[in-house]
Amino acid sequence: MPLEMPEHAQITIQKRQLPADFKMPQMEQAEKHFSLGYILSGDRQVITPFERYEAHAGDVTAMPPGIYHRTFSLSEKPYENYLIKVSREVEEGFCREVDREIWDWIFEQKRFSFDTQSRGKMEALLADMLELYNGGAPYAEAVLRGMFYRLLILIREKNTLHDRTPFQSELTPEIMDAMYFIEKNYAEDIKLADAAGSIGFSEGHFSRLFSASVGIPFSGYLINIRLRHAKELLFGTDLPVSEIALRTGFGSGDYLSACFRKYEGTSPTAFRKG
Repeated sequence: MPLEMPEHAQITIQKRQLPADFKMPQMEQAEKHFSLGYILSGDRQVITPFERYEAHAGDVTAMPPGIYHRTFSLSEKPYENYLIKVSREVEEGFCREVDREIWDWIFEQKRFSFDTQSRGKMEALLADMLELYNGGAPYAEAVLRGMFYRLLILIREKNTLHDRTPFQSELTPEIMDAMYFIEKNYAEDIKLADAAGSIGFSEGHFSRLFSASVGIPFSGYLINIRLRHAKELLFGTDLPVSEIALRTGFGSGDYLSACFRKYEGTSPTAFRKG
């Protein structure tokens, strides 16, 4: 799952610089927050259970909570973006103070393009938001909410939409249920048979369908889920690596460290230090 917002925060913003070939390791969903991204550089493909679409430099992407999605690189250009996360309290405030139709429309459409002048306005607004957020000034969050409202209105007024490619269900309800089972039980010693049994499938059929639907075998997906939760604990707590390994289903600190080096190219300790 994507990293959730810090407790009690209503809005966060960061500017990310990622490798050109960055991809989300598996389908993920946010449980509690809405996300809004602005691509400064790079070309991406976004896949949800119901559609796929491309996003390029100058585009805005929006993702509500509860929607599984995955992004891939479409080019060798460096991937750089602004990423804003907002809580449901911000949603309620915007819908009460401005217009629910605008909010619902943006998070239903999910992708937007703009002319050069509008991009300049958005980039200036986003840069100001990032500076304010990092500055820690009094009442910064309240001011940021107003700036975010302005950003949503700009998106509604200045966008030019492009076609998306819908499909019946790239992820079947059964696969979605299996992913939910994995998410809820990753800390236990679950096996392929457990996930298959949770939706009434044989191991062989489930293994083939899961790999075809999600793009990664069950074993790799489970490791990625456990690594995601291990990262959250490394990032947000002072727990020792051995304890984090037990809480995330790795069983031992040595195995967690081995998986970290294999899939992340670094150790848990180095990741924690940043």
